[in-house]
Amino acid sequence: MPNEAHRLSVAPMMDWTDRHCRFFHRLMTRRAMLYTEMVTAPAIIHGPKARLLDYSAEEHPVALQLGGSDPRELAQATALARGWGYDEVNLNCGCPSDRVQSGCFGAVLMENPPLVADCLRAMAGETDMPVTVKCRIGVDDQEPAEILPRFIETVAAAGIRHFVIHARKAWLQGLSPKENREIPPLDYPLVLAMKQRFPELTICLNGGVATLDQARALLDQGLDGVMIGRAAYHDPGHALIGADALWGDDFAPDAHAVVQAMKPYIDAHLSGGGRLHQITRHMLGLFTGRPGARGWRRVLSEGASRPGAGLALIDRALAEVQAAPVTA
Repeated sequence: MPNEAHRLSVAPMMDWTDRHCRFFHRLMTRRAMLYTEMVTAPAIIHGPKARLLDYSAEEHPVALQLGGSDPRELAQATALARGWGYDEVNLNCGCPSDRVQSGCFGAVLMENPPLVADCLRAMAGETDMPVTVKCRIGVDDQEPAEILPRFIETVAAAGIRHFVIHARKAWLQGLSPKENREIPPLDYPLVLAMKQRFPELTICLNGGVATLDQARALLDQGLDGVMIGRAAYHDPGHALIGADALWGDDFAPDAHAVVQAMKPYIDAHLSGGGRLHQITRHMLGLFTGRPGARGWRRVLSEGASRPGAGLALIDRALAEVQAAPVTA
C-alpha cells in the first residue's frame, strides 16, 4: 500500500528546504511528507554528520534525500543516517545542476538505469526505512515514452516500489537549473500512464503543481501522490494551509497563528547563537496575495539580518499585516 503521507509532499529544494523551513511547513500541515535538501553521500561520510542530518522531531514525517552514484558510498551514507530516524531515504535522479552533473549523479543517472538499481539496492540493504527514487521522465534526446518505463522496470526489479517523477525532461546541456524547471514541457499524461502500466507501484507526480486544487485533481485521476515544489516555498499559506483536507483532516491553522507558533522555535534558535534571518527567509511568502504582504516582507527582509534582530521584529512585521486595509 502507498504511504499515505505521500498524498502530498513538499519537494527537496537545494538551499531552501533546510530544517528551519521544514519546521515552518510542518506548522501548516500535519500530514504532508517533507523532504530534506539533497545531501551527497560523501558529505555524510566525511562531513559534519550532526549538522547535515539533525532535525526536529516535530518535522515527522520527513524524508532524507541523498545524492550520489557509487553504491558503496550510498550504502555507507544510508547506514550512517539510520540513527537519525528518518521516515524514508530517497535517491536524487532528477537534479540537472552543473555541480550535480560533475559528480555524476542527479538527472544524468537517467542514462544508466542499471547503476541506479545497484545504488538503490545497496541503500535498501542498510536500512529498514522505505527507499525511494525521484527522477525525471528523461534527459536530452531520450524519448520519455520509451526510456521512462524501462527505467521504472529496471529499478523496480531491484525491489524499489516508490517513484516520484518530475514530469519534465532535463536538458543537461544548454539550460540552466532554473530553465530546466520551467522550459521543458510538462507531460502529466505520461506519468499517469506509468501508474496505469505499473499499478502495483507507488507513483507520485512532481512539476508545475501550484495549488491544492491541482493536487486533488491529479489524485482523483489515480496517482498515489503529488509533490509541490516552489509554490510551497513562495506561497506556503495557500499551498499548505488546508492541505490536510486531502486526508479528510480539517487541520487548517490561520497564518497569524503559524507566526505565533514559530516564536518559541525562533527564540530557541536565537538563544543558541543563531541569526533571525536564517529562519525568517523561509517565512517571507506566508502572506502572499493578502493585504499587508509587502510590509511583512519588507520589515523582515530589511531587518532580520541585522545584529540583535529578534522576536520584536517579527511583531513589527506582523503589525504590517494586521494594519493593512482589507479590500472587498
